[in-house]
Amino acid sequence: MTDPSSLNPQQRDAALERMARETFEILVIGGGVVGASAALDAATRGLSVALVEARDFASGTSSRSSKLIHGGLRYLEQFEFGLVREALRERSLLLNRIAPHLVKPVPFLYPLGEHVWERAYVGAGMVLYDEMAGHDGVPRHRHLTKRQALRIAPGLKPDALIGGIQYYDGRVDDARHTLTVVRTAAHYGAAVANNAPVVGFLREGERVTGVSVRDVASDRVIEVRAQQVVNATGVWTDDLQHLVGERGKFRVRASKGVHLVVPRDRIQLDTGLILRTEKSVLFVIPWGRHWIVGTTDTDWELHKAHPAASRTDIDYVLEHANKVLSQPLTHEDVEGVYAGLRPLLAGESESTSTLSREHSVAVPVPGLVAVAGGKYTTSRVMGKDAIDAAARGIDRQVPPSATHTTELLGADGYHALWNGRHRLAQESGLHVARIEHLLNRYGSRIDELLDVVRERPELAEPLPGADDYLQVEVVHAASHEGARHLDDVLARRTRISIETFHRGVETAQRAAELMGEALGWSRAQVRREVETYRARVDAERRSQQEPDDEAADEVRTAAPDLLAGVTADV
Repeated sequence: MTDPSSLNPQQRDAALERMARETFEILVIGGGVVGASAALDAATRGLSVALVEARDFASGTSSRSSKLIHGGLRYLEQFEFGLVREALRERSLLLNRIAPHLVKPVPFLYPLGEHVWERAYVGAGMVLYDEMAGHDGVPRHRHLTKRQALRIAPGLKPDALIGGIQYYDGRVDDARHTLTVVRTAAHYGAAVANNAPVVGFLREGERVTGVSVRDVASDRVIEVRAQQVVNATGVWTDDLQHLVGERGKFRVRASKGVHLVVPRDRIQLDTGLILRTEKSVLFVIPWGRHWIVGTTDTDWELHKAHPAASRTDIDYVLEHANKVLSQPLTHEDVEGVYAGLRPLLAGESESTSTLSREHSVAVPVPGLVAVAGGKYTTSRVMGKDAIDAAARGIDRQVPPSATHTTELLGADGYHALWNGRHRLAQESGLHVARIEHLLNRYGSRIDELLDVVRERPELAEPLPGADDYLQVEVVHAASHEGARHLDDVLARRTRISIETFHRGVETAQRAAELMGEALGWSRAQVRREVETYRARVDAERRSQQEPDDEAADEVRTAAPDLLAGVTADV
């Protein structure tokens, strides 16, 4: 029997055929983490669900976050205690129950620069943070002298701190987590399809009864009917509302956040860092053999599918990091750059604009539920709240949410497999470090890859120019994870596009050939995918030399796009 969670082309075709003939109870628009969470929430309540995504799963904000699962220390200063408590509860669920293979604790150092008052002030916030988190297995904060702080952070300027406080939060590969939520929804019966933009709405009088969806692969338009439609399109919420032709209950403003990726040996630290800036905070986050440094916070009103980082953005991040680093970072140290858009609620009155990183759910017209705002950490709650609202329009009794107890695919048995990783290494012939890498990306679904390696041992070789990833991972991305284009694999199924100085260019040919075998591409298709990817990288590099957003956007959007005409998750 075919595994419904294997998002291969055949499963996608079957899902679209099902969408064309069934009337669903819930139809979710948007394959980011909130849309995926809503689809999973509905599916695990026993509802019939369809999920459509215009581009690739997690191709927007959900692959370009700070990669943190955290309560948000700075929200305590803004007295948003409810938001922090909710986020810390979600952190505990993800770390301990829902996704222990994907979410890991990570230490951060808060350098103290002022005597007495700052330690007391920040320390009180840390106590509150730990108390809100409860006993979730994450180490509690500890106060450090200057000597102790420099011992774990020797790369800091000695005059940049008088001491420090170390605390813990969580880290996640956001795109992989989002994809796992999508696959889990499919496992529980959801019909899911990417490369399937919504091009119109179906109406019966004033009520929304479904959408028209274009299958990019065949250029066919199908009508998908549902009792309730959920708009979970993040920064594209207003675009979708415009397509409905009705005024929304809230507006969403896009705020651009830029992150830099640098090699691990460029910053001498044994811990992450959190630094105050004049606007918010700057993180230095451990990321395998790399550091992620960011972020910025600026309004963005240009192309949403490909937000561009300018030289000014990169200079800002480097400048603030270099204020405390003894060995300054330069532009030559930057391996990768990515820019994401935060969907911030921007209400028409002062009261709604203060929602900031909180989320909101509204019913702008009968049959349509909109959910927006929030932060990555609280995406499960956002999905639950959206389905709670949609359930009121379902013509039967709907059970309560079950996602707080539903493990994501790969979580079941993960700890036992981790404990037996040396045995797995011996049986598979892979080095134990490779097994650890696979377990922390696929969890107990590791067998999906090891079975292929047993049949094709050559796929256990690393990808050219990207030693951290195995060739089998590209094949698996195409056969099980819905990857349809080379960019899907190099930017989201793996992070080669930001973790190598060549940004995936040296890996592109082999990865495209492996995808082509799995998806039946012709030689011309393989060549087109490689050329398009290389043009994308070139455009991004050039945009990052431009002085401002407008110039960077013009250069970035000039690159060819295999999904031309698909400008949003709508």
